[in-house]
Amino acid sequence: MAVDYTVIVVYLAGMLAMGWWGMRRAKSKSEFLVAGRRLGPAMYSGTMAAIVLGGASTIGGVGLGYQYGLSGAWMVFTIGLGLLALSIFFSARIARLKVYTVSEMLDLRYGGRAGVISGVVMWAYTLMLAVTSTIAYATIFDVLFDMNRTLAIILGGSIVVAYSTLGGMWSITLTDMVQFVVKTIGVLLLLLPIAVVKAGGFSEMKATLPTEYFDPLGIGGETIFTYVLIYTFGMLIGQDIWQRVFTARSDTTAKWGGTVAGTYCLAYALAGAVIGTAAKVLYPNLASADDAFATIVKDELPMGVRGLVLAAALAAVMSTSSGALIACATVANNDIWSRLRGVVRPDGEAHDEVKGNRFFILLMGVAVIATAIALNNVVEALTVAYNLLVGGLLVPILGGLLWRRGTAQGALASVVVGGVAVITLMATYGILANEPVYYGLLSSLVAYVAVSLLTTPTDAAVLAAWRERLAGRDPELVSEPMPAGQ
Repeated sequence: MAVDYTVIVVYLAGMLAMGWWGMRRAKSKSEFLVAGRRLGPAMYSGTMAAIVLGGASTIGGVGLGYQYGLSGAWMVFTIGLGLLALSIFFSARIARLKVYTVSEMLDLRYGGRAGVISGVVMWAYTLMLAVTSTIAYATIFDVLFDMNRTLAIILGGSIVVAYSTLGGMWSITLTDMVQFVVKTIGVLLLLLPIAVVKAGGFSEMKATLPTEYFDPLGIGGETIFTYVLIYTFGMLIGQDIWQRVFTARSDTTAKWGGTVAGTYCLAYALAGAVIGTAAKVLYPNLASADDAFATIVKDELPMGVRGLVLAAALAAVMSTSSGALIACATVANNDIWSRLRGVVRPDGEAHDEVKGNRFFILLMGVAVIATAIALNNVVEALTVAYNLLVGGLLVPILGGLLWRRGTAQGALASVVVGGVAVITLMATYGILANEPVYYGLLSSLVAYVAVSLLTTPTDAAVLAAWRERLAGRDPELVSEPMPAGQ
């Protein structure tokens, strides 16, 4: 394992070095939070693919392939579909807004009255998303070093917190590009073909496994529908995803770069399912489907290659973890803390803005590591995150983009009713039940439409400013986000 250990250690050291390099570039709020809004198509595509394809997509995707066969690709496939929908239909408009958070978008659209509550919901989502990625370090470091779970979480989480705190989005962008390359080589170019060959090829896999393993819909129609509802729609509105859209150099980059990333996700989804199916042939009696990735890597790959593929899994976890962490800190600082204090600084106060956001990344990082140590179920934490996001924020965000008659009161009612419904139903039916997101989303929609129609339409001046911002024609608004409450 010495060669494998060397590969991993060099990789981790490289992540920290890029954090230090990114610190030299992050001199303003824009540089620190959205990489100066100047990523070109290649870097934008790579970093976007890296953030959406995390540990759940890699380790979990292979696990679903082990359990259900090719139809196990649906979870990651719906993530790719969501990214494609975001990129083609919404990303250009989102990029032209020149804001930092989803709540700032809601303020612009509705007149500055829904920021703190929507910020709290988005903060809870990003926190739990970061926690799920951080928990996954325990699995990887256990395979690598037979390490204690708590120590593994602290080690992996501390490295992500360190490079994210140092250079913000620039450090995360640089590390994500490396992670994208490592994932592509490790999973698509090495593990996929080796797994298929070790399993005897597709003909042997078909002869060994039941026919339902090769049924595209074998996982079940209701499960696929739930994945679409949670992950496809979740991709449309998550702060972690939007914050990457804000890094694009232009709306064209956001649209076409995101389309490339979404297409890559579809290929990655199929690869994970095929690897999992091959693992089922090789190891038909694993105690847990989620052990499939680690087992096939540890037992079937030669040294060096094994280290690279484990680095790929680590890259998948770190990319999602760092993206969720900076999103969580951005929301906590800009949407909650600054609004509660009644202070929104312009970009001109660069030093204070960078220092404040750096402090919040460190603070949220400590909170994420502590929460990850306390929790043990990745699936439940991820389900809570997406249920809150989709049930509480999908309707007011898409409603604001698509329906002129939506009002601030309707948006606020939608966030509150949807969020409370999701929490109540999770307590009633169980966290993993489908009912919370189904009925939570429906109640959010009813509240939004009903309250909007019963209240005074949004002020014409606010809508006019919103249209100018969407078109990218208002230089005054482009240079500085609208303060909360205006």
